[in-house]
Amino acid sequence: MLQERSQGVDVTDEDRGAEQRERAVTLREVAAAAGVSVSTASRLLDKRYEGSSPANARRVREAADRLGYTRDYAASSLRRQGTSTIGVLVPRLSDAVMGILYEEIARECGRRDVQALVATTQDDPEQGRKAAASLLSRKVDGLIMTTARTDDGFAEELRAAGVPHVLALRTAGESPSVVTDDHLGGYLAVRHLADLGHRRIGIIAGPRYASSALARLDGALDGLRESGCDLGGDLVRGDGFSVEAGEDAAGDLLDAGAAPTAIFAVTDHAAIGAMAAAARRGLTVPGDLSVVGFNDIPLARHLPTPLSSVRASLDLIAQAAVRMLVEGQSQHLVFPPTMIPRASSGPLAV
Repeated sequence: MLQERSQGVDVTDEDRGAEQRERAVTLREVAAAAGVSVSTASRLLDKRYEGSSPANARRVREAADRLGYTRDYAASSLRRQGTSTIGVLVPRLSDAVMGILYEEIARECGRRDVQALVATTQDDPEQGRKAAASLLSRKVDGLIMTTARTDDGFAEELRAAGVPHVLALRTAGESPSVVTDDHLGGYLAVRHLADLGHRRIGIIAGPRYASSALARLDGALDGLRESGCDLGGDLVRGDGFSVEAGEDAAGDLLDAGAAPTAIFAVTDHAAIGAMAAAARRGLTVPGDLSVVGFNDIPLARHLPTPLSSVRASLDLIAQAAVRMLVEGQSQHLVFPPTMIPRASSGPLAV
């Protein structure tokens, strides 16, 4: 029996197997263990191939049994009888962006005489797989997912299993998607602040598994370079989309030796957290600190100090996602954002 020692504790094959059984094994892991592609593993695990016995099929099934893989997706039922129902996966409906997007999706479904069923995942990969399996067990005709991650291969598994799906707000691999031009949005936010005279601009980043957060950060960094702004690594903080994450990241930026005079946050919620962090430190917005967010949620314009924000066309994204799924289109659509200046961003105080 193989053993490895970590911090004085013996880890056995059985221990690893028990740990693996605590979470859902992915098709990608089975394919890797068998030394085949994901699409090949998907095909050879299809019940129609159970009678075959080539070496590849045997290796795939042995790997699936060894890892405890269970195929959850009702892909075969999706190719047949339409139910005029689609499933929508969102991280959480308490997030204003996700709530608005789902309402727009449901509205577009109503126009097309289609019903939308929503499930939340808390941005957790395993909950996402379970939620997708639950929706597919209800014979939905396909999925619209705002939960795509760059680190879990779930969209690839759905493609391999033949499950119709469209990604919204985030991208992953080759799956059909409809998004905002997040790179351009991050760039516009920073250029807006630079045009106001700011040269030390802090960035509140988002989770590294979200393509939207990564693209907004890259765009912001490009804007900093083009504007001749400071580029120190100490000016990028945070890894979450929430108000709390924004407040924590802004606190780190503002408590640094050379605090920024402006902050761009990759979501409005994080930007609101930055404004709260400034208020806790006795700073005024925009007198002491200018702040720009992203998405332009309705609350942004109603804050005591209205929030400057990069507007994403959530209505157009929702309409396009439904159209692509219902009509079976395989495209990658990108909608341009708009920079909306408000009172939270002002000229650099001299």
